[in-house]
Amino acid sequence: MATFPPTALRVLLALLLLHLPTVCLALGPEEILVVANRRATSSVRLATYYMEKRGIPKENLIKLWATYDETCSRKEYIGRIARPIRKLLGKERFKDKIKCLVLMYGVPLRIAESLPAEQITDRKTQDTVASVDSEIALLLAREYPLEGWRPNPHFLGFANIKKREVTRRDVLLVSRLDGPNAQTVRRIIDDSIATEKEGLKGSAFFDARWPRPKNLEKPTGYAFYDASLHFAAQLLTDRGIPVVLDDQESLFAADSKLPTSLYCGWYSLANYVDAFAWQRGAIGYHIASGECITLKREENRGWCKMILENGAAATIGPVAEPYVQSFPLPQFFFPILADGRFCLVEAYFLSLPFLSWKMVLIGDPLYRPFSQPHQDEISAN
Repeated sequence: MATFPPTALRVLLALLLLHLPTVCLALGPEEILVVANRRATSSVRLATYYMEKRGIPKENLIKLWATYDETCSRKEYIGRIARPIRKLLGKERFKDKIKCLVLMYGVPLRIAESLPAEQITDRKTQDTVASVDSEIALLLAREYPLEGWRPNPHFLGFANIKKREVTRRDVLLVSRLDGPNAQTVRRIIDDSIATEKEGLKGSAFFDARWPRPKNLEKPTGYAFYDASLHFAAQLLTDRGIPVVLDDQESLFAADSKLPTSLYCGWYSLANYVDAFAWQRGAIGYHIASGECITLKREENRGWCKMILENGAAATIGPVAEPYVQSFPLPQFFFPILADGRFCLVEAYFLSLPFLSWKMVLIGDPLYRPFSQPHQDEISAN
C-alpha cells in the first residue's frame, strides 16, 4: 500500500466518482441476507425488526442454530454457520442475487480455534484466529489457506494488483448489527434511519499523534496511518464538513464532551477515553489491537463496545491482534462515506485491506449518513 499526497488522493477519489457505476454495488434491500441465531435471546426478533424497517424481503432471513457465545470453534463455524448459509445461497431464488450478509446480535463474533498442525500450509503465518464476519465474506470463494490474511479485491489501495487470490465476485459484503445488549442494537437501527432523514450533526474529530509529515515517500506502520488521518481530515474539510484534528501525542481529553459525528484516532489499548458526545448516527473507530474482542462483557472497556454503549451508530475493530495495516484506511473510508452515494458497508469494503482476518464492521450496512451528495465535487486540482 502507498500513502498518497493530497493532490494525488483528490485525483484518485475524483476518478472513483467518475467511474461510480463500475465500482458502486448500488446495494439494495433485496440483495441482503439477514443471519440470526435461534439460540440467542432477541436475535430473531431484532432481525425481523430490522428487515421491516429496511424493506428486506421476509424470505431473506436465515435462522441458525449456533452457540450464543461470542467465540466459536472453527468446527462450529464451518458446520453451524458457514455450511447452512452456503447451502441457502446455492438455492435458485438466492443464487447470484445476495451481495451482503447482516449478522445479527447473538451470532458469534470470533473464530478462535487454530488448525491442527498437519493442516497448516505456511509455517510462517500460522495465525488462523479470525472474525466470523471477515471469514464469511469469502464464503463463495474457492478453497484458500486459512492461516494469515487474503488481500481484499475491493480495496482501492490494491487497484493495480493484477493477479488476485480472490476476485470481487468471490466476496460477500458483511456487516453486523450487534452491541452490548438488544436495546443498543435497536437504537442503532433507529438512529441510522433517522439520521438519513435529518442529517448528521456535529464535527469530525481525528486524533493523530504527530504533525503532518513532510516526507511522504515511504511511511510505514503507525506513521502511515497517522499520515492517513491528516489526509482524511483535509479531504473532509474540502467537502465542507467541520473537522478538528489533534496532532499532539496526548489523546483528546476525557470529559471533553466533543460533539462528534465522525471519529478516528489512536492509541489507547482496550481503554476507551470518554471524550465524546456522540451525535445521533455517529460513526467512529479507534486504531488499536483487540478493540472488538467482546461486545458483551460488562467490565470490558474496549473501544467498540464503549463507542456503541455511549451512543454511536457504527464502529469498526479487530477481534484479536490484526497489525495496524489491517485497519480500514481513514483517507479512503471517511471521504467515500461522506460522498453520499456509498452506503456504510460499501465504504468499509473499499477501504479495508484484508479478508479472512480479524476486522469487524458494526452498523446498518445500508446506512448513508450523507445520503444527499455534496454539491461540490472532489476537485482534482
